[in-house]
Amino acid sequence: MQLRVAMNDIDGSDRQGATADARLAAIVDSSFDAIISKDLNSVIQSWNQAAERMFGYTAEEAIGQSVLMLIPDPLKSEETEIISKIRSGDRVASYETTRKRKDGALISVSLTISPIKNGDGEIIGASKIARDISAAKESERRIRLLMREVNHRVKNQFAVILSMVRETSKRSNGPGEFEELIRARIMALSRSHDLLVTSEWAGASLFDLIQEHLKPFGLEEQILLSGPVLTLQSNAVQNLGMAFHELGTNSSKYGALGSEGGRVEITWTIGSGAHAPGSAGEREFQLTWEENCEPHPGDRRDQTTRKGFGTVVLQRVAPQSLGGSAILERSPGHLKWQLSAPLASIIVAQAGSEADGVSPGFGI
Repeated sequence: MQLRVAMNDIDGSDRQGATADARLAAIVDSSFDAIISKDLNSVIQSWNQAAERMFGYTAEEAIGQSVLMLIPDPLKSEETEIISKIRSGDRVASYETTRKRKDGALISVSLTISPIKNGDGEIIGASKIARDISAAKESERRIRLLMREVNHRVKNQFAVILSMVRETSKRSNGPGEFEELIRARIMALSRSHDLLVTSEWAGASLFDLIQEHLKPFGLEEQILLSGPVLTLQSNAVQNLGMAFHELGTNSSKYGALGSEGGRVEITWTIGSGAHAPGSAGEREFQLTWEENCEPHPGDRRDQTTRKGFGTVVLQRVAPQSLGGSAILERSPGHLKWQLSAPLASIIVAQAGSEADGVSPGFGI
């Protein structure tokens, strides 16, 4: 009786061991992380399905091969160090590195390495768990790029604001007017900044930029927009935004947006710049702001009028910042601003950025 009980205990222990092995095998096989075992000669002994998905080799292709096939040439010394530590029983801390797929593509991985021992406690190999962290690394890279871009833009904004303060103070008739003008101009910069932040500094739609800067002045029904769909570079967003703010402010005081019967037409086209000096066929962005209304009483603004900050922006700052040129024509009841600049300094280079679609009106 005692012998039968002992034999039953042995059979139960074997069954429990088999069950545990099967459970462990199932866990390894269903893991989302690549789990690989190798001997002390770096020869692969096991290879789960996640390893096949991650590295592109089937188990039949990988088992029996050196794990060095997964390591880029400049990093092969890593394996020598790992095996040396495993042989001596030293702990190998988890670390991030780069590995190579079957197709030659490199992927970022986080490696966890543990020794494998036999029944006598001798180290006979190592298990490696590899987690693909390529997405996390790409996210970190984008954040670093974005932070550098933000840092550059913030410094640029500071320079622009200082210039605004200096030029506005020269052309203001008192502290009250200065505060009003500088506040409005800084808010205009903020609106352009918001568009860029929303797109993670990838650019902004020209239509959205115009709408954002003219919305505060109202009278949308008196504004007509027409031109192809374009995504502007961040530099163009800032400088064209300043121009639209100055044009809108002037129009609300002296022009069409200050008159019920006034009309503003903003059109933009893409053409050949072959006629421009040094352009040699370079594609050119051309934008025209033209407004007409009944002349305001006492409005004698013409080409001889003292140049305000807005005029400086329209004639010098915006066109020069975009590598182009501008013409400003004004008379009582009429203003026309024409900007020409290389297309490459205006739009984000991407498929579909020069579509022929036309935006028929404001706010659509």
